[in-house]
Amino acid sequence: MKFISFILILFLSYNFSCAQDLNARVQVLSPKIQTTNRRVFVALETAIKDFLNGRKWSADQITPQERIDCNFVINITQWDNASAFSAEVQVQSSRPIFGSNYNSTLLNINDKDFDFTYTEGQIIDFNDQLFQNNLSSFFAFYAYMIVGLDYDSFAQRSGTPYFEHAQSIVNSAQTSSYKGWKAFDSNHNRYWLAENLGNNAYTNLRDFSYTYHRLGLDVMASNADQGLKAITAALPSIADIDRQRTGAFLPQVFFTAKSDELLQVLTKATPQEREQAYQALSKVDPANGNKYQVLLRN
Repeated sequence: MKFISFILILFLSYNFSCAQDLNARVQVLSPKIQTTNRRVFVALETAIKDFLNGRKWSADQITPQERIDCNFVINITQWDNASAFSAEVQVQSSRPIFGSNYNSTLLNINDKDFDFTYTEGQIIDFNDQLFQNNLSSFFAFYAYMIVGLDYDSFAQRSGTPYFEHAQSIVNSAQTSSYKGWKAFDSNHNRYWLAENLGNNAYTNLRDFSYTYHRLGLDVMASNADQGLKAITAALPSIADIDRQRTGAFLPQVFFTAKSDELLQVLTKATPQEREQAYQALSKVDPANGNKYQVLLRN
């Protein structure tokens, strides 16, 4: 009987581990909050970690070693000593590069509009079709974003279903009073990130992400020239993305995560390829234009 119980526990543990899609590390920081009782912040950190790591976010069965590495650093800026909080959240995710020990950053974003309520011991509930609270909707939104960006990097536009889930969360949040979910709150928020990823105006950037990661970086371990040529050949396709349109947030998000890595990769290209890369990157990412000038040096 004990043996059967042991096997059952192993089976349930295996299925639970396979159900997890994220390997999320969560930190709750509160340097601005004057209190001697930090227990609520520890409880909050555990609740968010359990929420992110304990749910099934993707449609595929994910083995433990395939879980997506991501980090959430939550800096509490205000607390009413009860249940109302304000925070800024740094969200970062990465994916491994085939044949190497290197992880490539896919998302690195600082969300400054996060107000929520939480009481110690509260379980974070979430419903895809209903806005229940800002705490669960916020982290579910970024969970789907992380999964979608990861899928996009492995197969062309395969992140679409997860971006659609994120868009549904945005739609449900339109009835709430919380910031970050509406078009008029800002040109650079959750609303516009979801909008951009579902907008054909940014399809070329999504396609470039696939080429860059799957046909470029993943290939470079075995054939550096082939991988590099795939990246340089794809760069012109993103040069004409309209950064001036209202709510053009995705290019900023993409290059915040990728500009330094792109530069490191492209410095190994031929002088002609570096010149072409500079022209494309300085046009689509002028904020980092000075950084890209190194590509013009011999």
